[in-house]
Amino acid sequence: MQRLDSPAEIRARIRRQRRQLSHTTRISHARRLVTHLLGSALFRRSGRIACFFPQDGEIDLTYLFPYLFSMGKTAYLPVVHGKMLWFLPFDANTPFIHNKYGIPEPSLPARLRCPPQGLDLVLAPLVAFDGAGHRLGMGGGYYDRTFAYLLRRRAFRKPALVGVAHGFQQVPMLSANPWDVPLDGVVTEAGWVSRTAPSLTHPL
Repeated sequence: MQRLDSPAEIRARIRRQRRQLSHTTRISHARRLVTHLLGSALFRRSGRIACFFPQDGEIDLTYLFPYLFSMGKTAYLPVVHGKMLWFLPFDANTPFIHNKYGIPEPSLPARLRCPPQGLDLVLAPLVAFDGAGHRLGMGGGYYDRTFAYLLRRRAFRKPALVGVAHGFQQVPMLSANPWDVPLDGVVTEAGWVSRTAPSLTHPL
């Protein structure tokens, strides 16, 4: 049996690949990914959408932000709160502060936060993913802890959890832990990769 690379090895390799992308390639990937999102039924029917600011070569979702605002979506960003994530709204006029990782977060009162179950769609960062919906993050476990309730999908429907990545971040197989929350799908510059939902693979 072929040996699987360890999570640390996969992280090191893919983070290096991301950082080596040219500026032109980064822009091209981001714009193509946004086109796939805008054309999907899942995106169109989602009113409350969480996204993120890119770090460490992650695909740049900021190209999506103007569409969120102009289409009347309520956009949210993750805020680190202890070992969990809160989600606060933002728009073009929102003030920001930087968290302990140097990532911008909305500087807004906690009373404005949206509970995870109140979101329709979460666009999640990742380091690697596979076709079975397994996600490898940076190792902090924030998304898995925050959305652990989605492991009981028969009881909980929201939100759809969609990874956002460059296409080369897909790997043949990732080892999974019992606490890992699987993705419903992944969108890349090449299109959608779906684990279960036909509306993801056939977004129109």
